[in-house]
Amino acid sequence: MTIPDDLAEAMEQYVQAQEVPPALTTVVQVALREYLRERGFLQPYRPLKIEPVGRSGRSDVSINHDAYLAGIKK
Repeated sequence: MTIPDDLAEAMEQYVQAQEVPPALTTVVQVALREYLRERGFLQPYRPLKIEPVGRSGRSDVSINHDAYLAGIKK
């Protein structure tokens, strides 16, 4: 892929202006995703949502989840 000088210069200025400069690959991927999403060629990003199904009746599941999954705690 060839990038015209004006775009390459603008990308370099953008990267250098960031507190933590991203990789050029990341900048190009984000720009391309945004471009394609706006035009309907790429599905919008939807973060994974995990919601509880019910209650276990136990108050320590977030701490002892491995033991419960292994069947050690009953």
